[in-house]
Amino acid sequence: MQTFIFYNGKDMFSELFQFFLNLDTFFWGYVGFFIISVFGCYLTIKTSFFQIRAFPSVMQTFAKEILPQSGNERGLQPIKAFFASIGGMLGVGNIVSIVTAIQLGGPGALFWVWVAGFIGTLIKYAEIYLGLKYRVQNAYKSYDGGPMYFLKRSFGVEWVSTLVCILLCIYGAEIYQFNVVVDTLAYSWGVNRLLIATILLGLVLYASLGGASRAAQIFCWIMPFFMAIYMSLCLWIVFSHLSELPSVFSMVVYSAFNGHAAIGGFAGSTVLIAVQNGMASACYASDIGIGYDSIIQSESHTIYPERQARMAFFGVVLNNFICTLSILVVLVTGLWTTPLKGEGVPVVQMALAQHFPWIAFIMPILILILGYTTLVSFLIVGIKCARYLHPERGVSLYLIYTVCVLTFFAFFDQTVALLAMRAAGALLLVINLSGIYRLIGEVEFNIHDSALKIQSEQS
Repeated sequence: MQTFIFYNGKDMFSELFQFFLNLDTFFWGYVGFFIISVFGCYLTIKTSFFQIRAFPSVMQTFAKEILPQSGNERGLQPIKAFFASIGGMLGVGNIVSIVTAIQLGGPGALFWVWVAGFIGTLIKYAEIYLGLKYRVQNAYKSYDGGPMYFLKRSFGVEWVSTLVCILLCIYGAEIYQFNVVVDTLAYSWGVNRLLIATILLGLVLYASLGGASRAAQIFCWIMPFFMAIYMSLCLWIVFSHLSELPSVFSMVVYSAFNGHAAIGGFAGSTVLIAVQNGMASACYASDIGIGYDSIIQSESHTIYPERQARMAFFGVVLNNFICTLSILVVLVTGLWTTPLKGEGVPVVQMALAQHFPWIAFIMPILILILGYTTLVSFLIVGIKCARYLHPERGVSLYLIYTVCVLTFFAFFDQTVALLAMRAAGALLLVINLSGIYRLIGEVEFNIHDSALKIQSEQS
């Protein structure tokens, strides 16, 4: 059985967190794995391996949307909606939590990260498509969409949408990544935790209150820069250990189906633990079936749901690739056996430091920037859900809740915060995938936009 680490003085919460830990182990080891695998395989067969057939079209769509576009249409340009979404997915989760999956579940967790990414592209496509199809115009010259709108159509009752909004409000106050940023800066710079938490919270609230449009303007500059720098550093290390990759991949596959014995500071794991951590971390990092991404990308001004859905498809591929690089860096350097600690230097930073000694000065800044983008994106979603629940007072009440919960969890261990996020994500996954399954007949898995399809049929 895994154990989570608690700060001194927090033992009064240990039994409660242990209960949620057991629940998390059961859900992701059995229920979550079964739901995602069965539904993902069903979509794969139903669409004749759409994730493979559509990949060239996905890349073409992304390349086309990068080009400057004119017009003052309602909503965001598709590429800006994409980066507003990516700002919440790519970041601390790809560097810290995804490596935690390996430290807990062993190298085999990487295999299940790949599985979740492969079948998750179709789930992501479906939820983005439905989000845009059932969105509504709002008073801010944009759109409101996401699971609360298509679930109302799916189940025909309002309470399901209300429940999802409540869960997304909890999910929107991203306590895990807030905790990681505070931990990293406090450890690296020796600054008081409360001071860091206060300043970071103020910056997050400022950007979030500006909505997705303000976030998109920031993220369109930040995210490409991060991806280029981080992927280059990781690829350098991976190729520096090229001769070791065959044995590493062999260990990954073997561990995925056989577990891994204790070695060094690694406590050992079973197949169940590898599945649990690999699948849960991939779903958390890529927002597969959770609903956050559908709300953000529904603000796109495109009239073709399949176009934005293909953009989101690419986002899962990109996110999974960066997660893989983070894990490979830790595996090839042998640091995956490092004992799991509540705070300190991220293991990825330790691995990068073996080749780039100056990374100790850069990594805290990267963690700050990436954590900031994620916190802003998630809080925007929480604000939209709070407004849905109560148009007049929902936002103000939610902001008070956010300040309290982020400050409270800033003094807990990172794994405690991650567990709380995964618990909310598990409930969202079950509800959203049930709704998507009921509406799957309305999702068109198109390689090209529907207008081109109609023109082709007419000709």
